Amino acid sequence: MDRRTISILGGTGHEGSGLGLRWAKAGHNIIIGSRAAEKAEAAALELNALLGLSTVCGMDNLSAAKAGEIVVLTVPPEAQIATLESVKPALAGKILVDATARVDAKDPKPPQGKASARMAQELLGDGVRVVAAFQNVPAHALKKLDRELASDVLVCGDDPDARAEVARLAEAAGMQAYEAGGLDNGIVVEGLTALIISVNKRYKSKTGGIRISGIR
Repeated sequence: MDRRTISILGGTGHEGSGLGLRWAKAGHNIIIGSRAAEKAEAAALELNALLGLSTVCGMDNLSAAKAGEIVVLTVPPEAQIATLESVKPALAGKILVDATARVDAKDPKPPQGKASARMAQELLGDGVRVVAAFQNVPAHALKKLDRELASDVLVCGDDPDARAEVARLAEAAGMQAYEAGGLDNGIVVEGLTALIISVNKRYKSKTGGIRISGIR
């Protein structure tokens, strides 16, 4: 796919920085966003050093949202809505990839109510194309570039073109992606996160994921 400028809000965490590392390696321009610009800049320097590149930069979340063509949200579940409210004007006309899974890692259970991405869509309005993806990807596996990332990505969104674009981003990061219907299906994907956490705990792993079989 063409080179994109991808902003990752909450990009200093394991998942955000891991996705940023993989997309930068694939040739995309990456902006790491954080509430504190200094923290984002430090994370960007680390990723550039790992790859020998200079295509990753750090900004505060609002500046990152303004600068990105595609914006990815990887903040903790409790910060999802507040973060989106703080950057809402900067997201108009863009794709927002919401990786939120409302699951407590200490007591993993499927969330109730609407999908997180549906709540994001309702908050942001029709001018933003929200896509749910990457909720099931084990964050600790993303930076292990020397190993196969054995985790497929289920992509949910109401806009078919946005869904396909995010699927291509997943593939650029070394994962197989499957379009899995509209935003409301995202609640099922979030529930799978609870199962994956429980399985990883039982078998003392941090890198277990899910694979789809029977589809070429």
